[in-house]
Amino acid sequence: MSDDTKTNEPAEENFLRKIVAEDQRTGKHAVPVTRFPPEPNGFLHIGHATTICLNFGIARDFGGRCHLRFDDTNPVKEEQRYIDGIKQDIRWLGFDWGEHEYHASDYFDQLYDWAGLLIKHGYAYVDDQTLEQMRATRGTVTSPGSASPFRDRPAEESLDLFAKMKAGDFPDGAKVLRAKIDMANSNMLLRDPVMYRILHAEHPRTGSDWCIYPMYDFAHGESDWIEGVTHSLCSLEFEAHRPLYEWFVQKIDELGGAPEGRTHHPRQIEFGRFNLSGTMMSKRNLLALVQEGKVAGWDDPRMPTLVAMRRRGVTPASLRNFVNIVGMSRRHKTIEIALFENCVREDLNKVSQRRAVVIDPIKVVITNYPDDQVEQMTATNNPENEADGTREVPFSKELYIQREDFMEDAPRKFFRLKLGGEVRLRYGYWIKCEEVIKDDAGEIVELRCTYDPQTRGGENPPPDEEGNVRKVKGTIHWVSAAHALPIEVRLYDRLFATDNPEAGKKKRDWRENLNPESLVTTTALAEPALAEAQLGQPLQFERVGYFTLDADSDKPAGKLIFNRTVTLKDSWAKQQKK
Repeated sequence: MSDDTKTNEPAEENFLRKIVAEDQRTGKHAVPVTRFPPEPNGFLHIGHATTICLNFGIARDFGGRCHLRFDDTNPVKEEQRYIDGIKQDIRWLGFDWGEHEYHASDYFDQLYDWAGLLIKHGYAYVDDQTLEQMRATRGTVTSPGSASPFRDRPAEESLDLFAKMKAGDFPDGAKVLRAKIDMANSNMLLRDPVMYRILHAEHPRTGSDWCIYPMYDFAHGESDWIEGVTHSLCSLEFEAHRPLYEWFVQKIDELGGAPEGRTHHPRQIEFGRFNLSGTMMSKRNLLALVQEGKVAGWDDPRMPTLVAMRRRGVTPASLRNFVNIVGMSRRHKTIEIALFENCVREDLNKVSQRRAVVIDPIKVVITNYPDDQVEQMTATNNPENEADGTREVPFSKELYIQREDFMEDAPRKFFRLKLGGEVRLRYGYWIKCEEVIKDDAGEIVELRCTYDPQTRGGENPPPDEEGNVRKVKGTIHWVSAAHALPIEVRLYDRLFATDNPEAGKKKRDWRENLNPESLVTTTALAEPALAEAQLGQPLQFERVGYFTLDADSDKPAGKLIFNRTVTLKDSWAKQQKK
């Protein structure tokens, strides 16, 4: 794990960390072992960041280790691109599993043998019922289930059928292996759960070696046990699965099947996950967004996936800090997205180099500035970090400023440029607007201004002969017209126009809550230094927002695209009031 994950991020003393600390204090687990067990059937999202930071963070802080284990038990939905993406996301967050990368498929032989052991001792049986028949006999929350007619099938017969299932003698869905537990148990997950199903599908790692695959509830606890996991930390929806997790491990141990050297059982502990307001995190809904073309893909910067956040310019430090602030509790909770955005702003303000970009330009001509003169003005790259140094910005007779920085008939408290008024050009000079040029439609197309040569760099001019000091309140940014770099800007906003995307009129359909202005694409003019921007580099467009270079850019062709990560201030509350 990277040391930079420790910087300025004290871990909250939550109940999970207290459990691990107590186990270490008593000597129960001197070296805690955790794991992050993603299914390689999709991309990770911000909710997974909590589990990643939790498991890797505990291992780091208590001198243990965290395993990365892919739960690859369903080859129908698994792809190598998801495996690669998950690894990239974890490393991007600042964590590493070292040599401890595993797959549930590593244990297929052992799991098969354990299943046979349970069959042999009467704790599992092959069932010929269809999925519909099993559902019909499962019972309800208030009524017990009914036994399968194959429940008392002799162990020898089930063992033979299970071997034939493995050999590929039966088609998909013809048979399953079920644990024999209790069809009247109040926990419906213990009503003879399925352990194995037949799937004639190519597996990304094992190829066609197997056509039967273990279910999650059977594979997960046993994989933890094989690896020596001490604390199996998972979200609260798995609380009902814990008795089954423990039943499988306990029964196999009682039958003498414990992995070599394992003197303890892994302990499953649940925590409450969080929902982020204005966001959906269910894989089904995220997949629908992609498949229906509501977004450009899994890495669309409006998506809550980690690959999308990386493309949008969110920093791993801001995400780790957000997870730490949210903390860990025993209950689910909803977190305001504004908190996440503020964490992003806080980090970006410290690490982003500043650049001048004009998105809605209006031309300024400085009438008393020499026609062919170009000066290089020294600009600070990041006032929060002196080590980032300075850069040179060209200044010339013709400039561009933001259209919103000028008002012809300005109110008294408008401190930017106005007719007859004076303003400071950041790192440039003070200028005064003398004339407004309009086209035939009455649209302002040009401002004629004069500059004060004594204000170079934006400094205050010296006092006049009577000792009076001229003052100016407003400071605006600009770019030199002759040196302006044309760029494309993608102004990303929240994907949904409501804090609860699924609270719609059409049976809670999130589609009616999509924000039509979640992406606005426009052109802009930038200072020349922006041509040196690199992928992943955080930038602040001064007085505009935080941005980063997009992967669609083509520098040799002069195509530069920048994604807005977040605005300088939270403007969402104002939009909602409107």
